[in-house]
Amino acid sequence: MQVGGVPPAWSPRKLLSVLAACAVAGLLVLAGLVFTLVGALRGDDPTRPQAQPDSRTTSSAAVTEGDALAAAPMPSAAPEAALPGPVSNQVAAVIEVPRATAVGPADVPTGFPRTPEGALAQLAAIDVTAMQSGSMDGVRQVIAEWALPGGPTSESWTGVDGMASLLSAAGLSGAGSPQLAIVVRPVMGLVKGMSGPEFAVVCVNFEFTVTVEQTSRIAIADCQRMAWTGGRWRIGAGAEPAPAAAAWPGTDAAIAVGWRDLRDA
Repeated sequence: MQVGGVPPAWSPRKLLSVLAACAVAGLLVLAGLVFTLVGALRGDDPTRPQAQPDSRTTSSAAVTEGDALAAAPMPSAAPEAALPGPVSNQVAAVIEVPRATAVGPADVPTGFPRTPEGALAQLAAIDVTAMQSGSMDGVRQVIAEWALPGGPTSESWTGVDGMASLLSAAGLSGAGSPQLAIVVRPVMGLVKGMSGPEFAVVCVNFEFTVTVEQTSRIAIADCQRMAWTGGRWRIGAGAEPAPAAAAWPGTDAAIAVGWRDLRDA
């Protein structure tokens, strides 16, 4: 992928090796840009502030159980598994997700049922709306409306951090650009676990497509605590969960780490 005056025709594998070796000064390719985004969304920066549980929104027992569930490590995959790869001959397990029935705050689709599948569908809708905004204001509006007190904020959310990294690497301002197009498609997911009927940790594996002058694709995964409150699922209080492995949807690597195909119910 070419940005500015960077030469085209780099293969994904070569781009990955260049990134791992701390590429030649001044060389910026979109694959590198989205790998930066992956790290930001996964919370790889240990200095980034983490939200803390808020006892006003959940009982101490639920917090303890929810914290343990959220913090439990997830299966890992090699970084190159996030790049487009061969479709697997294996048949992945399926999660049937409900459709939205309404539009909620910040134009996020909502109306999902109080089920783990509903929580997963709501997280997907939150992430898609935030990231496809292509701007800092867009992601901040979404998290302000969809996180409970004590959860991720407009400064601490990995989605905000990821958008800042993406725009910075592309040489854009926080307002984004008409030349920047982001398409986020939830393709696979998993339910990590439940703590009662109103708390779930769910993960979504996205096909993430970024276009500036040319187009590049990569898998991005997001896991969040989801709490049922006020008749809808919202991102819950507490530190963001342990990250799931980002693996190109439909590949052997994605199936191996537990991702399931998402299908409309």
